[in-house]
Amino acid sequence: MIVVTGGSGKVGRACVKDLMDHGYKVTSIDMAPPPGQSNPPKPGDVTYSRADVTDFGQAMAALSMIDERVEKVTGVVHLAAIAAPGQAPNHVIFEVNTVSTYNIFEAARQLGIRNVVWASSETVYGIPYPDGPAYVPVDEAIEHPETAYSLSKLMGEKMAEQFCRWDPKMKIVGLRFSNVQEPQDYAHFAGYDKDPESRKFNLWTYIDARDAAQAIRLSLEAKLKGAHVFGIANTDSVSKRDNDALLEKVFPKTKRKRAIKATESLISIDRAREVLGYKPKYDWRKKAKG
Repeated sequence: MIVVTGGSGKVGRACVKDLMDHGYKVTSIDMAPPPGQSNPPKPGDVTYSRADVTDFGQAMAALSMIDERVEKVTGVVHLAAIAAPGQAPNHVIFEVNTVSTYNIFEAARQLGIRNVVWASSETVYGIPYPDGPAYVPVDEAIEHPETAYSLSKLMGEKMAEQFCRWDPKMKIVGLRFSNVQEPQDYAHFAGYDKDPESRKFNLWTYIDARDAAQAIRLSLEAKLKGAHVFGIANTDSVSKRDNDALLEKVFPKTKRKRAIKATESLISIDRAREVLGYKPKYDWRKKAKG
């Protein structure tokens, strides 16, 4: 059984579907039920329970003893969070995201669940880049939070390192997701070339929710130990303009770690490809569906 916190969100819905499509039994934990969920559930519905994982007792219960429907939990996907800067006051974002992540890590540790995947964020690279990124493509070595939200995500990465030090058999994988898009969102992409500045905040990158789900599943299945962080984006940018031209226009002093291809993602996914076998499938230019 895999427990997915935040299973009703954008990435959560795609993650639950992907895991179930690949034969996993899944329980979704969220404060809101999955869209379209029946009561009682009909065949094909995900098992769902309402729980607030900022409360440690509820986090423990969510991973151990919701009711008779939940079998032994073998893995946890932690996606529950305030999802972006500005969605709450800074201190609330930091508290909710940091405490919920601690609670899930600690509940997993106490229950002997050694397979945890969680949503970190592209914001750890320095978004919204007041002076441009440190270099491109940005990679996992960069830790430059600019908001309470991104600081909460960096704290999660640091907590994971210590939890895995305490238990060397534990695996905690943090995925620094780019800006999550669903197929219907691609209708907006054509307009981004008209105003390149509108997407400079994250270097014109994105992640299709279905590819985010793939990265989660591969992380759960990876034969790793310890704490790991991976940048997760699609292979291409949201713009048809050349990356070098975009960078010269909005961030002219940005260093290149290597030659940059015309429309490649400026978030490096090299490590995810090499370690996880991650291969994004949903390129917006192909109007991917299904």
